[in-house]
Amino acid sequence: MSRFIQIVEVGPRDGLQNEKLSLSVAEKLDLIAKLEAAGARRTEVVSFVNPARVPQMAGAEDIMAALPLNPNRSRIGLVLNLRGWERCVSTGCDEANVVVCASDGFGVRNQGATVSQQLDTLAAIAERQAIDGGPPITATISVAFGCPFDGEVSQDQIVAIAREAAALGVPEIAIADTIGVADPWTVRKRIEAVRAAAPDARLRLHFHDTRNTGLANAFASVEAGVDVLDASVGGLGGCPFAPNATGNIGTEDLVYMLERAGFETGYDLAALIAIGREISERLGKAPASSLARAGGFPA
Repeated sequence: MSRFIQIVEVGPRDGLQNEKLSLSVAEKLDLIAKLEAAGARRTEVVSFVNPARVPQMAGAEDIMAALPLNPNRSRIGLVLNLRGWERCVSTGCDEANVVVCASDGFGVRNQGATVSQQLDTLAAIAERQAIDGGPPITATISVAFGCPFDGEVSQDQIVAIAREAAALGVPEIAIADTIGVADPWTVRKRIEAVRAAAPDARLRLHFHDTRNTGLANAFASVEAGVDVLDASVGGLGGCPFAPNATGNIGTEDLVYMLERAGFETGYDLAALIAIGREISERLGKAPASSLARAGGFPA
């Protein structure tokens, strides 16, 4: 196959935000540099959240100021509100990942806002971007397959948010299994439903491997025609406001599966394995990814 699957590396943000140990700005910059050298073209590098709530994400402005300009690399900032958007714009992020939770229960705990209020924020950000400029927006629908507080999340809830994002002209919609409860069959159905509701938007999928279905869900996404997937080196990740939410699918695991099948990703697998092992050791934990333990094949 020659089909290219773009893997958005989220390790420097999602991978680190729930760790007990907070890395320094210099350590985060080193991780970002190594990931980009290993092939990451789009990387979620910072989160514009209140560091008092998520201290692991402190130093966003310093990180963006220190990153060398590179037209071949896109640095993404996570945005939860208008203040986050203003910080994202002021620091020169290449993209803004604006989160809208699919449930009120998670939205109030994670962002202090209901779904309706978050959609109002998304609309305000889209309006500001259209008038004043700023980075392109991805609307990420979090807890899109299940909420730790409200339970099941229906397809209709996801479609309603996707339709609103499409009406605002958002070019990319990400569907996120924040707590790792999805299955491949539901993934395919939700992709079809969101595609029908937002036919002009590029779809991106984000999976956590909490219940060991992450790679199966990634496979289902690719089979359904999705070309953009998130992953985190070493299988790091988790959400401070989602009980028992563990890491994302490992970037090295996803690269191995795709390239073994003949897809192209643009990543250096050996380099990813080394980075996953190194950052996990720095955080004082065993790597969660399978490739970090077993290595690639052929060896």
